[in-house]
Amino acid sequence: MAGLRPQPTPGPRLAPTPLLKQALEVVEFTDPMCPWAWGSEPTFQRLRELTGGRSRWRRVYGILFDLDDDPPPDPAAETAWYFRFVQQVSEHTGAPCPARLERVALSSWPASIGAKAAARQGVEGAVLRRLREAMFLRGEPADTAERVLAAAAGVEGLDLDAFARDLEDPRIEAAVRADWLETRRPAAEVIGLTAPGPHCGAAKPIDGGLRYALPTLLFEGPLGREIVPGWRPLQQYVDAVERVAPAR
Repeated sequence: MAGLRPQPTPGPRLAPTPLLKQALEVVEFTDPMCPWAWGSEPTFQRLRELTGGRSRWRRVYGILFDLDDDPPPDPAAETAWYFRFVQQVSEHTGAPCPARLERVALSSWPASIGAKAAARQGVEGAVLRRLREAMFLRGEPADTAERVLAAAAGVEGLDLDAFARDLEDPRIEAAVRADWLETRRPAAEVIGLTAPGPHCGAAKPIDGGLRYALPTLLFEGPLGREIVPGWRPLQQYVDAVERVAPAR
């Protein structure tokens, strides 16, 4: 894998049947190491169920921990600080939290490449879940190719040998590099956004530019585009779907 960075709560009003009668495109900006994305998994799974087979869902891996981020001067202190942050996010989202954190992830690239490689075999969601469990259940980030393989072992429907080869495929890395770039071209709707809550979803300043907050969902349908960024209740996603691809 190359080392160079690319350049540039009330309950929802649920329908008894899937929401869609019209096609819907969903783009999910995410990262396997993001605690907010981990906490959003149950909501996104329910949204997938509601949108059924009429939606096309694409994950874009935004690379929360990049290869050339400056190393912390005190790794132990950095890990302790980040573990407290993960605990705080877990308290807000209700997601499981590890008893300890081995270290801050060295990089999001190996796990993101792993999730993208799993898509070739149609098991992206299951592998992504395993990668997140390594971080947020066991406290052992899947931040090397070896750890990605260990996390993915045993996933139903995954050919582990083919998966290992795909982790080295430059086309997979190129696809993640394209995700990196796409995440750093946020739409105007999320730039300078203000909203209540601990994670409103405003575009994040990074390296002299901006990137989408993680997670962010972008919906496109016959009636236009809606973006729902940050940590949001299910009903906000449901409402966005109905605005762009109404059930009636």
